[in-house]
Amino acid sequence: MAARTNRPIRNKKMHRRMHLGAWGIILIVLAVFGVSAVGGIRLRQKNLTYQQREEALMEAIAEEEARAEEIADFEAYTKTKKYVEDVAKERLGLVYEDEIIFKPNN
Repeated sequence: MAARTNRPIRNKKMHRRMHLGAWGIILIVLAVFGVSAVGGIRLRQKNLTYQQREEALMEAIAEEEARAEEIADFEAYTKTKKYVEDVAKERLGLVYEDEIIFKPNN
């Protein structure tokens, strides 16, 4: 009968070992899940940051395209006779021979 009393103890030890192994596997699975969840959260935050940066860059591109259009318009204006006349009047003070200029009496 002594042999029979040893068997239940051995079964309890094996049962505990099996449960410890199962708990170990569960803990490892939970750790992997936790690490992947944290990584996913970080990726979403990076994605949001990149989307905001992309929007800002798209706005900057639109502004630069508008500025390039203004520069192209100004370039076309500088090639006209009107621009030459305006610069001559403003910077050099030149006028046409038949043009009358009124100066203020200060």
